[in-house]
This record gives sequence, structure tokens and C-alpha cells, in this order.
Amino acid sequence: MSILRNTHELSVSDAAQRGVAGLVADAEGGADLVVTRHHRPVAAVVSMNRLAELDRAESDLRDLALVLARAATDGGNRTSLDDVLGAFGHTRESLAELDDHE
Repeated sequence: MSILRNTHELSVSDAAQRGVAGLVADAEGGADLVVTRHHRPVAAVVSMNRLAELDRAESDLRDLALVLARAATDGGNRTSLDDVLGAFGHTRESLAELDDHE
């Protein structure tokens, strides 16, 4: 199953015969082109809209994986900001008093 929809495969030789302008026109028309060498996919030509869609999907999947990993490993323990500051010898007030250049 391909992650690309409306996918057309063509060999490197066929792609060369088609030319860059032809490949670009197909991509602009909504076709996802997979270029093969020795029957193995080696490159893809897609429109910029499709590339942006794939990038968004990748980002969404990365975010989902992070959320799932956090949910699976969350033990429910929380540490307050005041406890963290105290561990480093500070309070909220001592941080507010610090010079911005320190």
C-alpha cells in the first residue's frame, strides 16, 4: 500500500523521456509520481501542496507519538515549581530580585 494517493510509477528512463516539464505538469495536476530504478522506488515527484500536506501529517504523527509516549510513561507524580526552585536554592521572590543580566 502506498502512502501516496493517485500514484503513478514510471522508470527513470520514462521519466527522462517525459522531461522535467512533463513531470511537473503531472504533479501540479495532482498526480504523485514514483520514479523507479530496476523496479525499486528511488524518487517521488509531488506538488508543493501535497508536500505541505505530507509535512503536516508527519508533524501531527510526531506530536501524537509524543503524547502517547507521555501518557504511557506518566506515573502521575508532579513536582511543584516551588519545590524545583527550592532544590536549586531559590524562591519565586529570589528569582524576581535577580538582575536580568546575571
